[in-house]
Amino acid sequence: MRIDGSGTLRANCVLCPNPGPMTLDGTDTWVLREPGNRGVVVVDPGSHDERHLERVARTVQEQGAQVAVTLLTHHHPDHSAGARYFSELTGAPVRAVEPEMRIGGDGLADGETVEVDGLELRVVATPGHTADSVSLHLPADGVVLTGDTVLGTGTTMVADDGLSDYMDSLYRLRELVSRTGVRALLPGHGPICTEPEDKLTAYIDHRESRLAQVAAAVEAGDTTADEIVARVYAGIEDAVVPAARSSVRAQLHYLAKRGDIAAGMGEA
Repeated sequence: MRIDGSGTLRANCVLCPNPGPMTLDGTDTWVLREPGNRGVVVVDPGSHDERHLERVARTVQEQGAQVAVTLLTHHHPDHSAGARYFSELTGAPVRAVEPEMRIGGDGLADGETVEVDGLELRVVATPGHTADSVSLHLPADGVVLTGDTVLGTGTTMVADDGLSDYMDSLYRLRELVSRTGVRALLPGHGPICTEPEDKLTAYIDHRESRLAQVAAAVEAGDTTADEIVARVYAGIEDAVVPAARSSVRAQLHYLAKRGDIAAGMGEA
């Protein structure tokens, strides 16, 4: 088990061995427990890698603890594909926003507090990366688990129609950080962030800068998402071009909704 490095007592991370251009060094599977108590919450068991899932379950058991529930920050398979096997290993239900991702458990509602053996997690809806994305605030440690809404390194992809929601989510997280004194963000990929307000401000500024670049590309005559990707994201790896294309489409929808460009741009 890899300690997350923030000095928290309740949150540890087990790295899923599924590295790649979109997953960085792998999915961060978070294991949460109130010190001295048995009940454990696992957030994002990761891909269907049986050795990883068995390692998480075994580590919990060796500590004399028991998984009480698994929570999914969103439906993408690098976070959720292992959930069914993990549920079979542990007997614990899986809770998620999307009904089809649940296994013997309820949904997750914005503002809800999930309580397990003295541990309290507050659900914060943060759509944008996906419509079902949530973050999880652990007030006792002053941390927020962000899934793919905020990554440890780089920026995340946004659903085609999700940029408006995503910007709202970033502002909401920044307000939460400022209001409650959150001291670290625990992401779904990459290292933890110990300067959360600066990180969120950088994310917001980056998105606004990209929007300006995309609007300028349209003004220069680009009419398709691929043309805009070639101009705005010049030099990126081939493996991340689909994500850049998705982000461009999200930006175009957002700019059209805001009235900055004509509707329908970049659909080809």
